[in-house]
Amino acid sequence: MYSLRYLIIQAIDIYTIIIVIRVILSWISINQHSSFFRIHLFLIQITEPVLGRVRHLLHNLMPNMMIDFSPFIVIILLNIIRNYFIGV
Repeated sequence: MYSLRYLIIQAIDIYTIIIVIRVILSWISINQHSSFFRIHLFLIQITEPVLGRVRHLLHNLMPNMMIDFSPFIVIILLNIIRNYFIGV
């Protein structure tokens, strides 16, 4: 049971890092012909299912919001889940 809890905590940590990297890369202009662009697309593909749902929810709650806070909200939620597994 301890190893499953440790695995979940590590997965949450990795996913959080991936979200942070995606946010940083969104500020940078990346050439579509570089191999780095494929990494960027991969990060979008694995984070968009979660971020897209939160973004949609935030848009429904505050339709005139100009800044995308979905990564911030997801990271907070992931930390809450992580802290739950640490405390169990």
